[in-house]
Amino acid sequence: MNRPVGTATRGTTNPNRLRRMDRWIAATHGPALRGGTTAPVAVDLGYGAAPWTAVELLQRLRTAAPRCEVVGIEIDPARVAAAKPYERDGLTFRHGGFEVPTADRPALIRAANVLRQYDEEEVAAVWSRLCGRLAPGGLLVEGTCDEIGRRHVWVALGPEGPRTVTFATRLGSLERPSDLAERLPKALIHRNVPGEPVHAFLRDFDRAWAAAAPYASLGARQRWIRAVSDLAGEWPVKDDRRRWRQGEVTVVWEALAPATA
Repeated sequence: MNRPVGTATRGTTNPNRLRRMDRWIAATHGPALRGGTTAPVAVDLGYGAAPWTAVELLQRLRTAAPRCEVVGIEIDPARVAAAKPYERDGLTFRHGGFEVPTADRPALIRAANVLRQYDEEEVAAVWSRLCGRLAPGGLLVEGTCDEIGRRHVWVALGPEGPRTVTFATRLGSLERPSDLAERLPKALIHRNVPGEPVHAFLRDFDRAWAAAAPYASLGARQRWIRAVSDLAGEWPVKDDRRRWRQGEVTVVWEALAPATA
């Protein structure tokens, strides 16, 4: 067997850490997962020292696509061995890395908290490699969250490349939208400086949040919805109130992509 591509992560994981990402995937990619003639394969890439995120991914995807199967892939063979007792119908664990060693091309690859340890210059090549493994119509979701999943930012990519960036948060814990900056994925986290689009976006989001302060008396959710609604007048927001109510907002990738090489 060839050596897996990549390096081991710290392995930090907690139950429910990726719930926001999972629910977004089930809601937005569910129709594509249901649409095929065969059981779709989803990959939890770099699931960490415990298998919880893969177990939960299967549960959440099956609410949208009952035939879905999940393969947890880890570069550390000891983590794979520790996860094996949790295998069941539709859930398996496999040793591997960015080569994504599955028999069939996956309809979904989720890589959460995997690329933070890499250099920014390495991200594009990893994205390209992972997107090259996707089935037609497949989706790569790559991003970062805090240890208990309160704040999360991810990029969604198709075989052609990046499509959108989603910001998601537990609204009760949020002081201002720019608090999410610390969870930007590797492709963007060093770009949160003046002159870069993502910095301008978070600046405008903070302004919209401040302007929506009167709505705080109705709750943080109503304040968020109002702020995002105002933001959508200036930025290409892709989703609607159904997702905003979840403490999310999704923006076209090109609007936030790095301005400089």
